[in-house]
Amino acid sequence: MRLTSIHTYPVKGCHRLDHDGAFVQPWGLAGDRRWMVVDADGVGVTQRETTRLVGLRATVRPGGLSLRADGQPDLDVAEPAGGEPVAVRTFRNRKLPVPALPAGPAADAWLGELLGRPVRLVWLARPTRHLTAEGRDHDTGDQVSFADAYPLLLANAASLDALNVWLAEAGEEPVPMTRFRPNLVVEGAPAWAEDDWAGRSIRVGDVRFRAAGPCDRCVVTTTDQETGVRGKEPLRTLGRYRNVRQKLLFGLNLVPVDSGPLAVGAPLVVGS
Repeated sequence: MRLTSIHTYPVKGCHRLDHDGAFVQPWGLAGDRRWMVVDADGVGVTQRETTRLVGLRATVRPGGLSLRADGQPDLDVAEPAGGEPVAVRTFRNRKLPVPALPAGPAADAWLGELLGRPVRLVWLARPTRHLTAEGRDHDTGDQVSFADAYPLLLANAASLDALNVWLAEAGEEPVPMTRFRPNLVVEGAPAWAEDDWAGRSIRVGDVRFRAAGPCDRCVVTTTDQETGVRGKEPLRTLGRYRNVRQKLLFGLNLVPVDSGPLAVGAPLVVGS
């Protein structure tokens, strides 16, 4: 088994960045989801609410972020050096707000134009707890970015192939791996082998992870990550074949045990 691709999403919900290598930190890959767009109530705005986010190309640069989108001038945004933190939440029903630093009015206006609504851009200077521990098999404590639940998401290429066979049998078009917005994609494992990795140790290259369990999928998977067009698949087919206790499963959540570099081509070993 080996690592075949690496991806980050600098602003939560934005278009992906593809990498040959990345550095693993306790809260995820370096540069992954440390920025988030929030509404007037300080709640994260994601592709669940607006598919326009697929048009947001964000690139991490030293000391900040570069934003690009069709029809708008490029904008460089600096990491806030100070100022009064604002309380934000990744979801409206999350009870644990976290302090984040506002990026400033220029970024807010730029993103408001892109999304067609008043929003703010915030930066998570210090990753901290925004999820309660109850009901989670492996609590990440305060080591998490603006990710939905866990620091990283791993996907198995063979599982996507199996899903696409089911889609073809239903007369539907195949979907690319980008629909699932993983951080790490691996090949060489049988389809759905990752179901048996939950709770076990995983080593990718020299970096160790704990497999925290399967990922429950949402409406974002039905959104074309290049065009923003939304349909019904693959959720409908996952509902037929991968519905476990009312959760539609694809991918495996990971929690880093070590920090260190990863590179495409690195071997993956599953332990006990």
